[in-house]
Amino acid sequence: MTATSPPALPADLEAGLKRLKLATVRELGPELLLTAKTQRWSPEELLRTLIDAEIAARDAANTRRRHKAAGFPLAKTLDEFDLSAASVPRATFDYLAGLEWIRAAENAALVGPAGTGKSHLLVALGHAAVEAGHRVRYFTAADLVETLYRGLADNSVGRVIDSLLRYDLIILNEIGFAPLDDTAAQLLFRLVAAVYERRSLAIASHWPFEQWGRFLPEHTTAVSLLDRLLHHCHVVTTSGQSFRMRQARTNEGPPRPNP
Repeated sequence: MTATSPPALPADLEAGLKRLKLATVRELGPELLLTAKTQRWSPEELLRTLIDAEIAARDAANTRRRHKAAGFPLAKTLDEFDLSAASVPRATFDYLAGLEWIRAAENAALVGPAGTGKSHLLVALGHAAVEAGHRVRYFTAADLVETLYRGLADNSVGRVIDSLLRYDLIILNEIGFAPLDDTAAQLLFRLVAAVYERRSLAIASHWPFEQWGRFLPEHTTAVSLLDRLLHHCHVVTTSGQSFRMRQARTNEGPPRPNP
């Protein structure tokens, strides 16, 4: 015996829900109305169930939109971060994972050699922030500079920076992978200065701060940028062997005998 399909909503209710953009209520309404009649729900119980379903669906859709807007290069979560193999202290990891520093408009800086978990932790923190309702935008340093240069070309740098200030957290990865010219350094400083004490920055670099002069051409700019970046900043120094090199060696298997 086949289950009876719930009757469709009356046309006027269907039209009203469509006009109010209550898509989930429209979708679940027929089935929930039938369930309410069968199980003798109170009107309040039915209404609460419909409202909860609509809110849950909208929250999920908003989270998907925030993930898409963030522009993460790949999906990484805090649960996947191998804290036992990393040099990040548990207390520091737990504090960053709690996201209070974002609500306080503070910064996070991850500094250490390649392959020590900086990028994973950056993206995972961004993912957690999105799930918590924050607006996040991810860039590599090269992509950010290119974006700001395009704004310079059409005299819209100010508008570009203002648009970035709509985000609660701006993530800058791979700072120092390539040297910056004077213009790029000034553009980066403009962003850091605009974000200062208004939004949160999370950055990663393989260069210790005292060596940022290697890729920032002007000493004064470097000092001014670091002054704003490191004020209200949680600095994490990573170390150890590269996770990627360790995994590559593990995947090599036992050495082959000479022919």
